[in-house]
Amino acid sequence: MNESPANGDRPVPKVKKMSKERILVVDDDPVIVKFVSANLKVRGFDVITAEDGEAALAAMEKSNPSIILLDLLMPRLDGFEVCRRIRQFSTVPIIVLTAIGEASTKFELLSMGADDYITKPFDIADLLTRVRAILQARSSGGCSARSDS
Repeated sequence: MNESPANGDRPVPKVKKMSKERILVVDDDPVIVKFVSANLKVRGFDVITAEDGEAALAAMEKSNPSIILLDLLMPRLDGFEVCRRIRQFSTVPIIVLTAIGEASTKFELLSMGADDYITKPFDIADLLTRVRAILQARSSGGCSARSDS
């Protein structure tokens, strides 16, 4: 996490405000949740948070997010199972944010339906660019770009 909402070395992408997109941020680390949420909110996104997998599934059904940012290692229900369960009833884009950098884990998550995979620590400009790209692809009917970086 290399930038604050107000400054940084690289310019942070701006998101066009066509309609307020809702993003569900799922992570058991309150520092990451606060950092990511602040950066999304300052760019006009509506942010919902969940601290574990069970709370994520409840928030998903209640709030109908445009995209989910999902950690893998969480209490009560891990991100692997959350992704699996969400894919049973929804095609909402999922970007995995995790400290697990092994290629086999990336492959597994992308194969089970995650749309992108970002390893922590991450650059906020990179995350915002990927969020914007997936939302734009979805709104134009295109497919999302999957990544292994």
